[in-house]
Amino acid sequence: MASNHRNPSKSLPRLTFLVLALGACTTTRNRPAVELERVAWLHGAATCAGNADPAIQVIRYNDRTWILRQNKCLNYEAPFLFLLVGEQKALLLDTGATPDSSTFPLYRTVRHLLQGWEAAHGRKLELVVAHTHNHGDHRAADEQFRGRPNVHLVGLEAPDVQHFFGLEAWPVQSAIFELGRRPLEIIPIPGHQAASIAVYDAATRLLFTGDTVYPGRLYVQDWPAFRASIQRLVTFAAHHKVAYVVGNHIEMSRTPGVDYPTGTTFQPDEHPLPLHVADLQRLNRHLHALGDQPTRQVDDAFIIDPK
Repeated sequence: MASNHRNPSKSLPRLTFLVLALGACTTTRNRPAVELERVAWLHGAATCAGNADPAIQVIRYNDRTWILRQNKCLNYEAPFLFLLVGEQKALLLDTGATPDSSTFPLYRTVRHLLQGWEAAHGRKLELVVAHTHNHGDHRAADEQFRGRPNVHLVGLEAPDVQHFFGLEAWPVQSAIFELGRRPLEIIPIPGHQAASIAVYDAATRLLFTGDTVYPGRLYVQDWPAFRASIQRLVTFAAHHKVAYVVGNHIEMSRTPGVDYPTGTTFQPDEHPLPLHVADLQRLNRHLHALGDQPTRQVDDAFIIDPK
């Protein structure tokens, strides 16, 4: 989803992050520390001038996985970002909707999380910064990472993504990207945007789908490519264990079929972030029924919105 950047309120605190310790801790590193469907995400404020929430909310999903959300009062898109850690590398998926490090200290936040892991494990990690797709609300803070030591910033165009991840038969073939005893499967899913990818993490059984599948308005740039990509995801999910389908925004309310309008900075009754394989299958059925004609379709959990 494309974004119109807006200047944050001057009163927004420059707090780096908030780690919510929800649920019981576990010694099993892949076991969730939170129930993802029950996480209380910061959802903005009716009056952003008085908002005291941090610029970045950080949730520790498990010992090697963090989910970050940008404050809606900083940018109404409030994108989610994902930090996955292996034995040799870490992957940050997306950099959010605000470039300014003084109001949106993403590099500092990520560096803090990685330093904690490195101190506990006695070794340094290479950080790879990649993107679910090439839209402004997912790459705005790239410059915070450019030129930093031990950081590799993946290019934004489809050929850049293909080359880095070794996707030789784009878009029909996936590839494995190894973090070190944590393989990720990179799945091309153009349609929302030409360089869109999904990432499957077998360790958590999370399927990250960017702006292609999430509880909100699924903007479709290329209808045939989008239909093929959703079918590809459904086929993939049929052969892999998927706990949740995790996108990059929440735009739907808990009322079935009702979304918050574009530009909303206060969403007190949000739909949960994760979707299920059943939602993905239902999306695929909608697309098959609609056929070759791009058509808007409202579902309980998402809205197909061709552009």
